Amino acid sequence: MTQEANNTLVVAGNEVWVRDKEQAWILGQVTETEEEQAIVTVDKTEHKVKYSECHRANPKTHGGVEDMTKLPFLHEPGVLHNIDIRYELDEIYTYTGSILIAVNPFHKLPHMYGPHMMDQYKGVNLGELSPHVFAVADSCFRAMIREEKNQSILVSGESGAGKTETTKLIMQYLAYVGGRNTDGRSVEQQVLESNPLLEAFGNAKTSRNDNSSRFGKYVEIQFDASGRISGAAVRTYLLERSRLVQIADPERNYHIFYQLCAGASPELKEELHLRPAQEFSYLNQSKCYELNGVDNAEEFARTQKAMSIIGISEEDQNQVWRILAAILHLGNCKFDGEDEAKFADEESELSVKHAAELLNADLDLLHKALMMRTFVTIEQTFVRPIEPAGAVASRDSLAKTLYQKLFDWLVGAINSSIGQDPNAKAFIGVLDIYGFESFKKNSFEQFCINLANEKLQQHFNQHVFKMEQEEYEREKIDWSYIDFVDNQDVLDLIEGKVTGVLALLDEQCRFPKANHENFSTKLAQNHKGKHKRFSVPRHCETEFNLEHYAGQVCYDTLYFLDKNKDFVVLDHQTMLESSTSGFIQTIFPKLEGESHSSMKFSSVGSRFKTQLADLMKALNTTEPHYVRCIKPNNLNKPSVFEKANVLHQLRCGGVLEAVRISCAGYPSRKTVEEFVDRFGLLDTAAWLDENKPERDVVLAILGAAKLEGWQIGLTKVFLRSGQMASLENQRTVTLNNAASVLQKYVRRFLAQAEYRKKRRAAMKIQSLVRGGLARKLAERIRRDKAALTVQTYARRWRARRAFLTLRRAAVALQSGARGMFARTLVRKLRYENSAIVLQKYIRRHLCTAGLRKKRRAATVFQCAWRCKQAKRELRRRKAAAKETGALLTAKATLEKQLKDLEWRVELDKRLWHDSEKHHLEELDKLKAELAAVKAAADAAQATLAAETAARAEAEKALEEERAGRASLAAEAAENQARSASAAEVAEAQAKMVAAEEEAEASLARIRVEMEAARQDAELAKEKAATAEAGAKELEAQLEALTQQFAELQEETKRLEGENAALQKGLATAKVVNGDAAPAARPPLAPASGAE
Repeated sequence: MTQEANNTLVVAGNEVWVRDKEQAWILGQVTETEEEQAIVTVDKTEHKVKYSECHRANPKTHGGVEDMTKLPFLHEPGVLHNIDIRYELDEIYTYTGSILIAVNPFHKLPHMYGPHMMDQYKGVNLGELSPHVFAVADSCFRAMIREEKNQSILVSGESGAGKTETTKLIMQYLAYVGGRNTDGRSVEQQVLESNPLLEAFGNAKTSRNDNSSRFGKYVEIQFDASGRISGAAVRTYLLERSRLVQIADPERNYHIFYQLCAGASPELKEELHLRPAQEFSYLNQSKCYELNGVDNAEEFARTQKAMSIIGISEEDQNQVWRILAAILHLGNCKFDGEDEAKFADEESELSVKHAAELLNADLDLLHKALMMRTFVTIEQTFVRPIEPAGAVASRDSLAKTLYQKLFDWLVGAINSSIGQDPNAKAFIGVLDIYGFESFKKNSFEQFCINLANEKLQQHFNQHVFKMEQEEYEREKIDWSYIDFVDNQDVLDLIEGKVTGVLALLDEQCRFPKANHENFSTKLAQNHKGKHKRFSVPRHCETEFNLEHYAGQVCYDTLYFLDKNKDFVVLDHQTMLESSTSGFIQTIFPKLEGESHSSMKFSSVGSRFKTQLADLMKALNTTEPHYVRCIKPNNLNKPSVFEKANVLHQLRCGGVLEAVRISCAGYPSRKTVEEFVDRFGLLDTAAWLDENKPERDVVLAILGAAKLEGWQIGLTKVFLRSGQMASLENQRTVTLNNAASVLQKYVRRFLAQAEYRKKRRAAMKIQSLVRGGLARKLAERIRRDKAALTVQTYARRWRARRAFLTLRRAAVALQSGARGMFARTLVRKLRYENSAIVLQKYIRRHLCTAGLRKKRRAATVFQCAWRCKQAKRELRRRKAAAKETGALLTAKATLEKQLKDLEWRVELDKRLWHDSEKHHLEELDKLKAELAAVKAAADAAQATLAAETAARAEAEKALEEERAGRASLAAEAAENQARSASAAEVAEAQAKMVAAEEEAEASLARIRVEMEAARQDAELAKEKAATAEAGAKELEAQLEALTQQFAELQEETKRLEGENAALQKGLATAKVVNGDAAPAARPPLAPASGAE
């Protein structure tokens, strides 16, 4: 954009981008414009900025634009800001034309990947959906099918930008759309599994990336006529061999070494003499052994699985592990000495022994290869020992050679296993190569990497230019050649045959005594002051500067010669050829012919140059698609966007160069419909004419805008740099003018609305005042009425209070009089009641005394009668007891029962005064005891029957009978003490003793008299029946007494009733006559039973 065009864009009030040291570009607002500069306010601070150093800001949009060529103002800060605002929303993909910019989010975005997203982008034209790496891969695949032309996808970016992951996503998508859905080891499976295998052997942790690819990779995926994957080939470039022997903290060696130490089985570890990674010199130069979120053992299992899928046999896998372990053991070899190297300790000798064993090589030859050097001349061959430093270099050289050959064999094994299809219809090449690098110290690796990026940038510039031409031709507009910066002069400076940097480097490497200072001198002699891209720093003659497309880079030549030399040491080759391992012999074949030198020089730079030439030749036969990976920050953290760092990567990736090339032609373009919709207001007459064609409307708009140099194609309007901005400026002015008119009407409307609002407010205030006055009047009237009401109630209250006072006094007088009369009456009634109570108690005493006398007489009569009956029964039982022992037992039982009956009768006499119910309960008890007597009689009969069973039982019965007779004698003595004389008791006792002696003497006669005993038992039963009859007779007598008692109670009640009737008559007579009645006769006392 020219300065004049920029001057027309920068007007007061516009937002512009201004350069800033920390953030590259910062947003400000123009407050004033002058002839050659503008005054811009940034963070409330004014700055004077030249028009050439500020750029008009694009209109603000939510989420930015998906294709940055659609930005109204296409410039460096606009591109940077658009990527920034999209990154904040996790929109990590953005188009710049056909170039895809991918920003590393540094966190998982699972919703953006997977089969569902692949299916969504399958068969969709580029640009129809949001930018995505799947969209680029699908566009590439469909272009190959449609045009039957080879395609390529070039993925570039600095370390940590996400190149490896982006490449894997592209290959996953191509395998998805080109897979055959077959079982077993399909080609696409092998292609995908080659990624983790090459990552394990070719990736390492650096200070900027935990999984940095230390080699370039180009994968050709071949397709047949039906669009299915039919073969593939992998090519690698410039493996970083120096990392194997020298690493800096906190970087790591290649992943496979840590995986092997952690994931090998115990048997394999024992076979390989493995120890933890911390104990190997090639690994413990850095203290970093683990990666965050990565399990080395699991990764080792994954690597083994990938090797199996690729088709590497277990035997070859074992040989690979042996070579890796041998390299680790070689690193543990230490040397000392002065002129001749020797092992520093026994540990070193043991490590060499392990290395020879694992390589299946001769131990002496390995010693010689490490500490001796063979020199071959035309005349003779001689061997000379080398110093310790030379031995260390020889050891490291052998280790690097082993690993390089192993890596090359692995790539060859992948290619052999997958296989190439000679009949393939087309292929898609995916290039994953390191981006442009510029550090504080840049060595030979950075030189080769930047050479590759220069070649790719040239290819990129040519392709972008070609795409611009194709669009111009497709739209059929007139156009002229676009000038762009060609970097061919830098490539000539590096690749020149005689004086090129690589040629001079190879020349110096061929001289045994040449060093980096000689190389620097040669460079300065040939190019200093002669080439605009070459310069030498003032105070350092061993460094040189090259002006690359992405900026100037300073290279240090200190290790250029060493890193460019790829010698095949004759001693190393001899030792490896002596190995008995067929695998070692495969990767180290014997050299043809005889060498006359101890070392065979091979230039790494020249070989890399040849590889680049082959790569560019292959890419030139394809239609390229570009993916530029951006690392947003150096902290590897999400949501952090370092603008200066990103801007540097955009420059190094050629994105801004592509923007510049686009700006050189017609950078701003819109479809006719979009153009008319946005800028139609610049000519409203043509815009609103529905009958006018859109092309004529565009011409009218451009004429009204007074623009020159534009072009109208078949479907798009093409504008020169700055013209889109000029249209935007005129559109802004038109909108501002229209806004002024709208503001005029709006202000009038607002003023009228304010007037109406104030008038309504005044009316409302008036109505409120009137309402307030009316409410005050109503309140005064209400208070007057309330006062009258209060007075009315007050007068009524005073009158009622006087009335109530008089009534209470009258009631008090009346109650006093009535109380006095009542108390007099109560005293009279109380006196009369007292007399009645006295009479009642006297009568009750007389009745009770008579009842007690009668009861005692009846009790005495009953006791005498019962005693007489008991004595008569006792005499009968004593007679019966003399006859047999059983009769004596029955007699004793009956006498005991008789004693109990007498005691019960006496108890009845005592308890008769308490209650009739007690007599009834005692009667029940007597019946129960009578039943017990019957049961005892039955038991006696049963005992008598049992005595007939045996003599022993009879003797036992006799003892019981003795005890019974003793008890009976005691009871008889007690009874006779009460009712008979002492002589009779003594006589009875004597008879019982005689009976006992007679029973003991006549024991023999008991058996004969058993029958008589049974008869006596029956007689006892009859006597028991007689006793029962006597008990019934006693019960009858008791019932008769109870009946008499009931009759006495009824007589008492009758007398009480008569007394009550008399008292009632007397009371009535007193009330009638008004005089006190004579004292009534007191009521009869209640019967003792009632008491």
